[in-house]
Amino acid sequence: MFKDLKALGKESLIYGLSTVAARLLNFLLLPFYTHYLAPADYGVSTALFSYIAFFNILFQHGMDQAYMRHYGERDRSLAAAFYGVAGVSVVLAALMCAFPAGLAEAGGIGAGAARLIVYSALILLFDALSTPLFADLRMAHRALRYALLRLLTVAVNVGLNLLLIVHLGRGVSGIFEANVVSSVLAALLVILPALPRLKPAFDAALYRSMLAFALPLVPAGLGSMAVQVIDRPIMLRLTDEATLGVYQAGYRLGIFMMLIVSMFDQAWRPFFIERASRPEAPGLFARVLTFFSIGASWVTLGLSFFIADAVKYPVLGRSLIFKSYWGGLGLVPVVLWAYVFNGLYINFLAPVIIAKRTARVMGATLLGAAVNVAANLVLIPRFGMLGAAWATFAAYFCMALFMYLAGRGFYHVPYEWGRSLAAIGAGALLTCGMLFSSYIPSAAWLWLRLVLFLAVFPLFCWSLLAPGEKEAFLSVIGRRGPSVPEGAGT
Repeated sequence: MFKDLKALGKESLIYGLSTVAARLLNFLLLPFYTHYLAPADYGVSTALFSYIAFFNILFQHGMDQAYMRHYGERDRSLAAAFYGVAGVSVVLAALMCAFPAGLAEAGGIGAGAARLIVYSALILLFDALSTPLFADLRMAHRALRYALLRLLTVAVNVGLNLLLIVHLGRGVSGIFEANVVSSVLAALLVILPALPRLKPAFDAALYRSMLAFALPLVPAGLGSMAVQVIDRPIMLRLTDEATLGVYQAGYRLGIFMMLIVSMFDQAWRPFFIERASRPEAPGLFARVLTFFSIGASWVTLGLSFFIADAVKYPVLGRSLIFKSYWGGLGLVPVVLWAYVFNGLYINFLAPVIIAKRTARVMGATLLGAAVNVAANLVLIPRFGMLGAAWATFAAYFCMALFMYLAGRGFYHVPYEWGRSLAAIGAGALLTCGMLFSSYIPSAAWLWLRLVLFLAVFPLFCWSLLAPGEKEAFLSVIGRRGPSVPEGAGT
């Protein structure tokens, strides 16, 4: 069993490298934005990219998934997917460009930002055009090319942001101009090599078949996206652009836990599908949840304790995040713990997917979206940006609970609730100790956090492990000789 768990950890790292690198490059823009953009301008950018996330689903309408489903007839289906997406995207982009001022006003950013709507339409158009071609790279197992193209376009985006905002003074427009260029570049890099396969003949019957597969995925996609970004437009309506900008800066500091969950997700799905038929699989899946709970709680505790110090610490005379954005630091622990429950939700996907009851996934995402919207509407007027963070936490908590209850009747997994809840509860309890930090001298508070993070919590989690698990762990970190036999600790 421990051998399988080691394989899962290794695959999580390998599969997540390109995603992590790309998102970290994007994360580097956060300190830059906070030093060169006013919170209100950053808030406008945040709101627009939230809308772009929703419209992406409509522009692409699940054609990447449909193409992968019809990969057996790849030449015909690639052309059908590409030209289908192109037709829908051109129409939608043209409509956006025809009424930019009205859409900007309706989006709460003011008619004066109409040019940003045009930039957004171009970003959506070229991102949609490249989607079927990136899906083709994935299906052809051209992972290195896929990763390099993604990293190249992100690097170009970052570089252009620096050029346009710092040296040319383009302000918030520079963010969107950089994204337009990087989206066009990505589309060209994948479309041009594929032109010989994109014969100018549209197979309408095949496209209708692909559309029948793809369209049911759209509501689930919209629900999932609502959980992730619906709080931004709601906050813009209930507060103002500056508050939204500060909120976004604080929320994005949760990227470190989000990256861990994303890496785990990419490895977890093939891991449990490949092992589902083995007799030891239920116990193995239960052990994965236990170790995920321990590891995620420890990382979240450390980030909660020290991330505020890190972003305020001056490097070359400047803090990582400009001080006008420090008001959002208090919501970071809530966001981090929300991602822990997102990770639990991903763990609970296994029984549902193994049983092929994927309609429950759509139910979970729609529930999460409903909870997020309702909680934001109730909590933001009372608690401001902290209320929005708790709304996200509530959404992921409800999704995890729903998925656990939905899956337990299809494929029984004997989850080790005592150990998992003990780790999560201890981590959450220690995180709550931050509420009393103002009553403790700063030097003493620093040492207390270090002791809690490096000694107290690890020793508590060590006490949760079985003897065989302790031996296996020590063998992995090189303190013991040979690895333990298969099934140690079971």
